[in-house]
Order: sequence, then C-alpha cells, then structure tokens
Amino acid sequence: MEFVLYIGNKNYSSWSFRGWLAMRMTGAPFREVQFHLGDPASREKIRAVSPGGRVPALHHGELGIWDSLAIAEYLAETFPERNLWPQAREARATARALCAEMHSSFQNLRKNMPMNLRRSSPGVGHLPEVMDEIAHIGRAWKRTRERYGRGGPYLFGAWSLADCFYAPVVGRLRTYAAPLDAETQRYADAVWEQPDVRAWVEAAKAEQMSEPQYDL
Repeated sequence: MEFVLYIGNKNYSSWSFRGWLAMRMTGAPFREVQFHLGDPASREKIRAVSPGGRVPALHHGELGIWDSLAIAEYLAETFPERNLWPQAREARATARALCAEMHSSFQNLRKNMPMNLRRSSPGVGHLPEVMDEIAHIGRAWKRTRERYGRGGPYLFGAWSLADCFYAPVVGRLRTYAAPLDAETQRYADAVWEQPDVRAWVEAAKAEQMSEPQYDL
C-alpha cells in the first residue's frame, strides 16, 4: 500500500514539518502532496483528505490519519524495527510526554514566534511569557539529555520522534535569535544539522509561496 503525506507550506507549517520528519524516519517511500495554506481554494481540498481540515494528513491505502501525533504513533507501530521511539520503556514514556506537551502547549511561543524558516527577525516575540516557555523547553531538553542522551547528540542519544517534534521549535529559536545557554545551543545545533531537517529547510527556502501574516 502506498503512503501519501499531505502537507502545507514548508516554510510555515510546523505540524507538517513534524509529520514529514516522522515519515522520513521510517525509511519507507511516500508520495508528498503539498497545499498552499494561504489559498482559500486549498480549504476544501484539504477537507477532502483530512476530516479535521488540517495538515499533515497521512493516507496508507484506505486508512487516513489527520493528526501529527497519531501519525507518529501509527508509523512507530507500523515500523517497529526503525525505533522511532526510544526502546527502553521509561525513556519511551518520557519521549511521549515531551511530544504530547509540544502538541498541546506553548501557545505564547506559537503566537508570537510563528515558524518562518526563510526569515531572520532577531528580537521579535521576545515577550516575558514567550521567554518563560523557551526556558521551560530548555530545561526539559537538558533534563532529558542528562538522563537519556549520553549515546548521541539528541534528546535520547539517537534521533527519535521527540527530536522530530521539537525541530520546528529549533527553527523558531534561530529565526528570532532567542538567547540560549551553551548546552541548549549544542542540542539545537545538532537538530539543525540533522540531514532530514536540512532537507526540509532547504526546500522551505526555495518555496515561492508566501503568507504575509507570518512574515514578521
């Protein structure tokens, strides 16, 4: 059965970024279908493939999955040999908690530092409530790295879904030049240089689609 991943603009769609990275972790071939999220005509097209009316959405044969966290779980179950989650139960539970928090929290960061991989806007969005959320994320990264990350440069040593879910945050931190301590910066740099992350970012920079409301 063919995998088809429906995504939005690579420059702006952080959730599409997460779903795409998860799909790349599987090593399986997939077809990519992109929508211009700023085009009103895209709304009905997206609803035709995603009951929630949002991307990413993954189709595998007749099955449709329309949420990034559900996509990640489905792929982890479909490709257990690829170790999308950490193998140890305690580490795996922590990774799921990190992803769930990213999925549901950090509204100030999302609102004031929208993902825009083509721009450099130092200082924009540096509000106290945003910086508090960034500090919280940094503490979570450090805590996880200290306990589980000794085997490599990522949160659990090896690249995992947890890193996929925080890659768009790394992009935001770079776009808006958020100040980071040396340890947090090392992790952010490792994520930014990961090959699949680099491939997405380069594609985002080459895009012609624009969303002026996010060009802060």
